[in-house]
Amino acid sequence: MANRGGFSSKLGFIMAAAGSAVGLGNIWGFPYEVGQGGGAAFVVVYLIFCFILCYPVMVTEIAIGRKTQKNAVGAFNDLGYKKWNIVGKMGILSGVLILSFYNVIAGWAFGYIFEMAAGNFGIAEQFGDYIVDIFTVGAYGLAFMATTAFVVSRGVSGGIEKAAKLLMPTLIIMILSLVIYSLTLENSFAGLQFYLVPDFSELTGSVIYNAMGQAFFSLSLGMGALITYGSYVGKNDNIISSAAFITLADVGIALIAGLMIFPLIGFMTDGTMTEVGRGPGLIFVTLPQIFGSIGGTLGAIVGTTFFVLLCFAALTSTVSLLEVPVAYVVDEMSIRRSRAVWLVATLIFITGIPSLVGNGYSEFFTNFIVYVGADKATDFLSFMNHLANDTLLPLGGCLIVFFAAHVWKKHNLDEELSNGAPGYKGSFVQKYLNFAISYLAPTVLGVLFVFTVLSTFFGIKII
Repeated sequence: MANRGGFSSKLGFIMAAAGSAVGLGNIWGFPYEVGQGGGAAFVVVYLIFCFILCYPVMVTEIAIGRKTQKNAVGAFNDLGYKKWNIVGKMGILSGVLILSFYNVIAGWAFGYIFEMAAGNFGIAEQFGDYIVDIFTVGAYGLAFMATTAFVVSRGVSGGIEKAAKLLMPTLIIMILSLVIYSLTLENSFAGLQFYLVPDFSELTGSVIYNAMGQAFFSLSLGMGALITYGSYVGKNDNIISSAAFITLADVGIALIAGLMIFPLIGFMTDGTMTEVGRGPGLIFVTLPQIFGSIGGTLGAIVGTTFFVLLCFAALTSTVSLLEVPVAYVVDEMSIRRSRAVWLVATLIFITGIPSLVGNGYSEFFTNFIVYVGADKATDFLSFMNHLANDTLLPLGGCLIVFFAAHVWKKHNLDEELSNGAPGYKGSFVQKYLNFAISYLAPTVLGVLFVFTVLSTFFGIKII
């Protein structure tokens, strides 16, 4: 523990872990899914899944990390189940692949800070040309990766924790500032009504499935990030309450992001709340158009603030994504942290080059693969997202909770969780967690994995 470093406080751990969960998906993924899912009804289902499904997985990952004081691979070795370290290796691979394309998108957002500051709202109509300028956006991505590497190279308490304590409060202040402003716009309350007043007639099997997926993906589960962060947690810290605070922080920021986005959409659509695009389309096209509608210096200030906050959110996630493979290299290969950080960061940046050029610059990577039953090709960046984020993460989460309940055994998990939580044993929380990790979580995540593979790669939609 002394050689690896650790978090200096429970608050530092909660902020760092919450920062790991908070990212681009909270700012654009969640609002889009809410819009597609009929509004507030989706939000209700999402919240339920965060606490009944994702919370048990989070507790399990943190407990495994703290018990072993090891990285995502070394944890399984230390517990005496070396054959199961394939789950940790899969998690590290997922994190590497996700960071390789996530950094490309973060680089786009970083460049937009300067575009908004200059009042270049027309960049929204030129987004296709912007991302094809690979040397410019590649330089932004390189700068973002270097910033991430610098933070991680400073160590757990001196880098990751210190950055989280600065970034997370600043992120919240900026989001709240934009929420207050967006509520002053015309038709903003039409957006609020859509977002906050549930119409349960909108609920379908597909909406429930998407809410479950969004809940799991938004909390950085299944890739070993929380096993790694858990390995830096003190033995007397209360994992039960820490995981609850982390879940609340991530959910809270996603909900506040919705309070920022939907009034803006209400303003742009004159209260009709018609679909305005997803993912990059929402962030890099629709919102700059809204900022342009505001116009002038105020529009530039609002737009610049938004993309600064987006980069802060991205940075809290890229730091944790990089720490996962770095911890593995440091622990298992005995390489000095600073050297491991820059080596791993360089390799991941190179791995991300196909995602960088696969948005129109390179024909091969732009039309990289055609899925079974699909009528058009999928670009490399989207393929990496489907493979790592949508597929490997739920599989990893399923295997981690199955391992904890049926291989490592529940009584060992309970013993670890009781450290720092003297009232845990015999409590309702213990009974629920035992049920959730034994039956609920592995079943639901297994089904999510199978349905996602069938739907994404084979065009078979069961729901």
